[in-house]
Amino acid sequence: MTKFTVNSQPVEYRMDPETPLLWALRDASNLTGTKYGCGSGDCGACTVDIDGRAVRSCQITIAAAEGTIVTTIEGLSRDRSHPVQQAWAAEGVPQCGYCQSGMIMAAAALLKANPNPTNGDIDAAMTNICRCGTYTRIRRAIRRAAAMAAGREIIVAAPPPGIAPDDAARAVPALTPPAR
Repeated sequence: MTKFTVNSQPVEYRMDPETPLLWALRDASNLTGTKYGCGSGDCGACTVDIDGRAVRSCQITIAAAEGTIVTTIEGLSRDRSHPVQQAWAAEGVPQCGYCQSGMIMAAAALLKANPNPTNGDIDAAMTNICRCGTYTRIRRAIRRAAAMAAGREIIVAAPPPGIAPDDAARAVPALTPPAR
């Protein structure tokens, strides 16, 4: 049994200790915001925060995560209020969207470690791949998120979802059982 904390909740996985963290999060915990991209740690779509560091979850086993604190995109903020999420929306970063959760998690870890990064710091920390090439917008969004976190800017670009994440599936007609 492997124990650690995911999104402020203690978890115990009864899985093979060599299971990649990505699959434990997606399959056992249903935290599907963490994406599978390449499986080799190159693209960064699976990036999560582990004890304040951006980590490719496809490259770490649950045994290696024992005793850590893991934050996924679902745990970053329930209402989209995190500065990185607000700046992402304000700058119109997403296109296809596949890399976004990993990019946002990498940016949040960067700002946690370095609240006022230079462009060089951003370039060094953001090694995720964006298939759509939105790197210029990503850099602007990180700079705006830093300003928001420091209180130098107010951004209200991503409104609260209007529905609790726990209730989201119940609000989708295709996922609602038919009335009898």
